[in-house]
Amino acid sequence: MAMSRWGVFRTLATALRTAVRPGGPSMGERLSALPRLLRATVRGEYRGTSAGKLFLVATAAAYVLSPVDLVPEAFLSIFGLADDAMVVTWIAATLVNETDAYLAWERGTAEAGSRGRGDDARTRPQGAPRGPSAQGQTVPGEVVR
Repeated sequence: MAMSRWGVFRTLATALRTAVRPGGPSMGERLSALPRLLRATVRGEYRGTSAGKLFLVATAAAYVLSPVDLVPEAFLSIFGLADDAMVVTWIAATLVNETDAYLAWERGTAEAGSRGRGDDARTRPQGAPRGPSAQGQTVPGEVVR
């Protein structure tokens, strides 16, 4: 149990380090990309994630903010916070990985559009690598597709 708690903190720290690494997208850029990511995914323009996964992230955020808990803090104090910490860690890792991949895709699409090649996710083979996640830079806790 203690090992899994440290794993949660380590994953959260890694997600935060990845999110603010030099040369990477800023937190503001990541946050402003979320509505575009959602819109492009729902429209089918971006295939790097699914609407279902984005729905799970939104559901997880609602769970953390909700007063209803599987393990109530009022009765179990610090242990009641553990489930929320794990969910927040998963949300952070997922958002870092998804925004990294989406912003890389968006830059690639813009560059391809300026060159007139049209080389985007719609023309990329199904298993082709996409963004930093495909290059082995995923945050632990992320399922690699």
